[in-house]
Amino acid sequence: MKYIIIFGTIVLLACIAGCVDSNGTANGAMPEGASMNITSGGQSFPAYFAAPGGSGPYPGVVLIHSFNGLEPGYESLVEQFAAEGFVVIAPEWQTFEKSPSDDVVEMLIRDSVAYLGTRSDVDMARLGLTGFCAGGRYTMLFLPQIEEFKSGVAWYGFPYYGGFNNETLPASLVGDIADPLLIIHGTRDTPSPVADIYRYVTELDEADAYFELKVYQGELHGFMIVDGMLSESFVAQDAYREMVSFFTRTLG
Repeated sequence: MKYIIIFGTIVLLACIAGCVDSNGTANGAMPEGASMNITSGGQSFPAYFAAPGGSGPYPGVVLIHSFNGLEPGYESLVEQFAAEGFVVIAPEWQTFEKSPSDDVVEMLIRDSVAYLGTRSDVDMARLGLTGFCAGGRYTMLFLPQIEEFKSGVAWYGFPYYGGFNNETLPASLVGDIADPLLIIHGTRDTPSPVADIYRYVTELDEADAYFELKVYQGELHGFMIVDGMLSESFVAQDAYREMVSFFTRTLG
């Protein structure tokens, strides 16, 4: 009988161990996200946040939503991303203006970085920036300007667009990019034609800036978030894995 008890105990312990991954999160269990606020420019901006749990320290990521706002799909993405072992914050940059200046967004991103710096579970030597649509433009624009970031992932961004107020073209900063950049795009993106992306990466290559490019045939602009929700399509899932792999490799 004692052998049966011992065997049963071993099986139970093995099952418990199998339910926890190396990040300390339960297999299949998504870290719970939470709404919070980031103070920037004397104003309080809502943000969505999630962390893997455990002591870390983990890489940190600032996620910049599209022009359509901080939709539920981005909240799901933040939680899913945290399950991979990243501390993720997504500030709502349109809280006070639909089309803010680049300076306002830059300050908010910097203040989001500052918040991550207050957390003991974040390794500030391993910070990434990612963004979608307008957020893709911000990724291209601020990766070379905010030194805390060590790599970036730009989703269907706008390298030759000066933003809502006709400001800096991200492509004008190609020579200043010193960190790895992954660009994710679709061939049938009408707002941001893929031809502009090919032109942009040609300039990156000529400047010896390290980049990776993943282009999905037939995909439209904004394919990751559809009707406000995180897409479950094959392409969306594949693109998500590309982002996670890239940050895992470049942030260590």
